[in-house]
Amino acid sequence: MNNFIYDVPTKVYFGENAVDNLSAELKKYGKKVLLCYGSGSIKKSGLYDKVTE
Repeated sequence: MNNFIYDVPTKVYFGENAVDNLSAELKKYGKKVLLCYGSGSIKKSGLYDKVTE
Protein backbone atom coordinates (compact mmCIF):
# COMPACT_ATOMS: atom_id res chain seq x y z
CA MET A 1 0.00 0.00 0.00
CA ASN A 2 1.21 3.51 -0.77
CA ASN A 3 1.67 5.98 2.05
CA PHE A 4 -0.65 8.97 1.88
CA ILE A 5 -2.33 11.69 3.91
CA TYR A 6 -6.08 12.17 3.72
CA ASP A 7 -7.07 15.59 5.05
CA VAL A 8 -10.76 16.49 5.31
CA PRO A 9 -11.28 19.84 7.00
CA THR A 10 -14.77 20.23 8.41
CA LYS A 11 -16.82 23.34 9.08
CA VAL A 12 -20.06 22.86 11.01
CA TYR A 13 -22.69 25.56 11.42
CA PHE A 14 -25.00 25.19 14.42
CA GLY A 15 -28.13 27.06 15.37
CA GLU A 16 -31.38 28.33 14.01
CA ASN A 17 -31.24 29.10 10.26
CA ALA A 18 -27.74 27.60 9.97
CA VAL A 19 -28.74 26.26 6.55
CA ASP A 20 -28.75 29.86 5.30
CA ASN A 21 -24.92 29.68 5.22
CA LEU A 22 -24.97 26.69 2.90
CA SER A 23 -25.13 28.57 -0.40
CA ALA A 24 -22.01 30.63 0.30
CA GLU A 25 -20.06 27.56 1.41
CA LEU A 26 -21.06 25.44 -1.59
CA LYS A 27 -20.06 28.12 -4.12
CA LYS A 28 -16.44 27.46 -3.13
CA TYR A 29 -16.65 23.91 -4.51
CA GLY A 30 -18.41 24.26 -7.87
CA LYS A 31 -21.88 23.46 -9.13
CA LYS A 32 -22.16 19.76 -8.23
CA VAL A 33 -22.15 18.23 -4.76
CA LEU A 34 -22.98 14.85 -3.28
CA LEU A 35 -25.88 15.01 -0.84
CA CYS A 36 -26.08 12.06 1.55
CA TYR A 37 -29.02 11.63 3.87
CA GLY A 38 -30.95 8.97 5.76
CA SER A 39 -34.38 7.52 5.23
CA GLY A 40 -36.87 10.35 4.88
CA SER A 41 -36.94 12.89 7.69
CA ILE A 42 -34.96 15.40 5.60
CA LYS A 43 -37.81 15.44 3.08
CA LYS A 44 -40.60 15.42 5.69
CA SER A 45 -39.08 18.41 7.46
CA GLY A 46 -38.65 20.40 4.24
CA LEU A 47 -34.88 20.65 4.64
CA TYR A 48 -34.23 18.75 1.40
CA ASP A 49 -36.16 21.35 -0.60
CA LYS A 50 -34.26 24.20 1.09
CA VAL A 51 -30.90 22.60 0.35
CA THR A 52 -31.61 21.71 -3.28
CA GLU A 53 -33.15 25.13 -3.94
